[in-house]
Amino acid sequence: MFPPTRIVCLTEETVETLYLLGEQERIVGISGYVMRPPQARRDKPRVSAFTSANIDKILVLKPDLVLTFSDLQADIAAELIRRGLNVHAFNQRSVAGILDMILMVGAMVQASDRAEQLVARLEAGLVQARRSRAERLPKRPKVFFEEWDDPLISGIGWVLELVEIAGGIDIFADRASQGAAKDRVVTVDEVIAREPDVIIGSWCGKKFRPERVMARPGFDQVPAVQHQDLYEIKSSLILQPGPAALTDGLAELQKIIERWAGRAVDL
Repeated sequence: MFPPTRIVCLTEETVETLYLLGEQERIVGISGYVMRPPQARRDKPRVSAFTSANIDKILVLKPDLVLTFSDLQADIAAELIRRGLNVHAFNQRSVAGILDMILMVGAMVQASDRAEQLVARLEAGLVQARRSRAERLPKRPKVFFEEWDDPLISGIGWVLELVEIAGGIDIFADRASQGAAKDRVVTVDEVIAREPDVIIGSWCGKKFRPERVMARPGFDQVPAVQHQDLYEIKSSLILQPGPAALTDGLAELQKIIERWAGRAVDL
């Protein structure tokens, strides 16, 4: 069996993975939301948004494989299948799922050895983050990770895991296993009641506005607001379930949590 030579990737994480595996020449089309790596955006034709795609443009590229993500792209996948294309839909929602995705992409392009090496490096980084840094923190903050502001949506599964790997305590850990955003909607009162020490905003597609958060009714009672511990992590670093979340996204979480912990011992 020959591996696919013309791949269309409709989300960023498979693009990033193929580049990290040195298999970027197989990519013939990408999503317009792809930011990593930057050369992909320069070099590859854009054929889709996230929940919509230019089917005719994809067909012109004659892909032998289209990679999609989640139920939100189910309609696109179904249409491409009806048009006779091979489609694989990933649905990773956890750190383990991200690593499994990398291994599967590697197997698809006969780069399993390189995929295993990449996964081993990522796993080593996660272990180092937890054991060498997070476990040495003098104090762990309660963290509210805000994925959207209206309605308020708490962080998804892999974000919860990364917050905890970095040394934080996710205040909505009970919601993180819910893949659908509608099932992670929380109220202002719930946030206030759980008293986060740190608020991290990652509003997908728009800039986080801490002043709006601080102005919410009752938020003046929240420790994060009282001490102005409100931060942004760009959604491209942490809300794409791919390698970047486990490296750059985790690194941003570590900076925020370690900065808080360093001050907390003096409070």
